[in-house]
Order: sequence, then C-alpha cells, then structure tokens
Amino acid sequence: MRQPFKLAIGMALLAMMNGIAGCATAGTAFTLTSPALEDGGRLPADLKCTRDGGEGLSPPLEWTGLPAGTKSLALIMHHYPRGTVEGRDVPSQYWLLWNIPADTQAIPKGNPASIGDEGSDKDGNFTGYTPPCSPGAAVHEYTITLYALDAAPDTLPDHDSIAVDWAAMITAIEGTVIDKSSLTFRN
Repeated sequence: MRQPFKLAIGMALLAMMNGIAGCATAGTAFTLTSPALEDGGRLPADLKCTRDGGEGLSPPLEWTGLPAGTKSLALIMHHYPRGTVEGRDVPSQYWLLWNIPADTQAIPKGNPASIGDEGSDKDGNFTGYTPPCSPGAAVHEYTITLYALDAAPDTLPDHDSIAVDWAAMITAIEGTVIDKSSLTFRN
C-alpha cells in the first residue's frame, strides 16, 4: 500500500516541478508581435497610407515576456531609404514613442488612447505616426522595435514633442535598454 502512495507522491512532485520549470522558461523571451502584421510579411492594405487606399493608422502591437526591472517602454519605427546604410546613416523615422507605462501589454490600431509620448513624424512637421507610403512599385523594409527600459528617458519631455527626432530618441534611451524586440515588414 505504501509503494503506490510513494509513486503517486513522486509523480505529483515531478509534475509540479515540470510545471514550475515550464512557467519559468515559457514567456521569458521578450517578443513584439502584431495581430495585423506578420514578421517579414507585407503591410496589409488597411494599414497603408491614405494615398494608397489605407487608413494611415499605426498597426496594432502586442508584446510578451517583459524583462524583470522594466520601468518604461519606448518604441521606434524606422526605414533606411535607398542609399543609406544602417550603422552609418540616420534612418527615416516613422514613429517615435516613449514613456509607455511598463504595465502596458499592447497598443491598439491607431493608438486611440494616445499611450506614451510621441516625437516628430517622418517629415518633421507634426508629432506622431507616419504611415508607410512607398513610391511606385518600390518595396521598402520597415522595422518596429520595442525597447524595455530600466528607467524612463529623462532627457525627453513628458509630452509629445516635434523636437524629438531619431537622434534625440536614441541618445535618450542609450544606457537604459534592458532588452528589445523587433518586427519587420515590407511595403
């Protein structure tokens, strides 16, 4: 009678340990996804610029696996135009977003609640999101990167600001990035 009891206890302990190990490893990777965009895929028609028949709204984004110690999130969407090189040239910025609360897990399409603070658009005329509008038959690659930060960027304002461009954003988050996750698409 004792043998089956010990076996049952042993099996229960093993199952419990597997469950704990599964919880510890599952979700540990910081991952940015979108219900509307497939990583490496094409931009859906409704997310294109209005000139191309789309709504011109920012894509819905979701993330999991937020690293421990995250105090704030920042997001950058960019594209390197033809003739520019990553690491050498400044890319075109399409969305600069900071002061995203650490408990945020998603940004809906169009960011209707205005989560976070926004920097300059692509052309430096307004703040906020610039929808991709690739000329003619050209296909461009765009990257959205979400940064988990150990502190809010203290050199950026706590409001939308046209003065915040790519360089200001990168400088502001430098040294505070715990982890990052990117999603790339084509248009």
